Amino acid sequence: MKNSAIALYATAGIVTVAALGWAFSAQPLEVEVAAVDRGHFERAIEEDGWTRLQDRYVVSSPVAARLSRMGLREGDRVQAGDAVAVLTPVMPSLFDERSQREATARFKAAQAAVSAASAQVEHAKVMENEARIELQRTEQITRGGFASPSHLDSARLALEASTRELEAALAAREVAVQEREQAQASLQPVDDRMVAGRPLAVRAPVSGVVLRVPIQSETTVAPGAALLEIGDLRRMEVVAQLLTADAVQAKPGTRVSIERWGGPPLEGRVRRVEPAAFTKVSALGIEEQRVNVLVDIRSPPSEWLAMGDGFRVSVRVITASTDDAVIVPVGALFPLGSGGMAVYVLDGRHARLQPVDIVARNGNVGWVRSGLNPGAQVLVYPPPGVTDGARVAVRRP
Repeated sequence: MKNSAIALYATAGIVTVAALGWAFSAQPLEVEVAAVDRGHFERAIEEDGWTRLQDRYVVSSPVAARLSRMGLREGDRVQAGDAVAVLTPVMPSLFDERSQREATARFKAAQAAVSAASAQVEHAKVMENEARIELQRTEQITRGGFASPSHLDSARLALEASTRELEAALAAREVAVQEREQAQASLQPVDDRMVAGRPLAVRAPVSGVVLRVPIQSETTVAPGAALLEIGDLRRMEVVAQLLTADAVQAKPGTRVSIERWGGPPLEGRVRRVEPAAFTKVSALGIEEQRVNVLVDIRSPPSEWLAMGDGFRVSVRVITASTDDAVIVPVGALFPLGSGGMAVYVLDGRHARLQPVDIVARNGNVGWVRSGLNPGAQVLVYPPPGVTDGARVAVRRP
């Protein structure tokens, strides 16, 4: 009986000591884990923007006249040479010696502008030819293994950029020619029909769509009064105002996704980053330095013809992209005191500190160059008590 009591007390003591030891021992920390994956990674600069016609043409009245009621409305299509307005001159303008000199000076300035525009066209042709030769040379040395594919891509983008510059130079020369003809017309003697009050047809300088008709009713207009605006909706660009710190990454040729305009995402390329920045006050009252970034729409016009001038869009300038990246949630990354980044990797029931080399990161995942393999389990938002080798328990959903 005495031995039984001793055994009972001993057993109770052992159980009590074990319970106290378990109660005061370190409990594993509950953590959330996620798997390291391999897949598509993309980092982009997102900003609002708007569409803008690359070329706008304002048709104005050449003389003081009575304007007949306009038959065109916004959205109507016109061809170059079509009569878009009918004017009845009210009286001939006095063409004294001073007016003659001013008109002559305007014509000479317009003639000089045509010469400058023609020189710019020739320069653009030379640059395009040079870019084409450089592309052919780069293709040859790339096939021989003496140049990387990135050099070939740069040569192709340079050819595209020079082609766009040539198109812009040709359009600028056309505008200069039209302005020269307008200045030359002011030097010509007044037509007898204008003096007699006969109708005068004003014709469209280019083919396009009527954008604005500021005067619709019949009225008297002064010389130079705007009658309507014409533009080609197929020559559309997107303007986005990026922070200057972001704009340095938006180099010409950088891929852009144009979204939230009312249709499917469109593909674009950065054409130009304007050299001068400006100060803009944000919605929070903070002064920011921003710069205009011009984007060419590369998707077929049939996909975005419903998008007009001045439409609001959202642009994503793709600064880094790959389809074969080791990606880890950004919630698993944290900075090391010695510099660099690290994660905690789940090793059985313990957390192991693992430094990693990050190529780039976005708001969701990071692109890992080294330090992790696909399939590894990492701690997401590890609690403050986690250290290297600490016991952890995976929290179940």
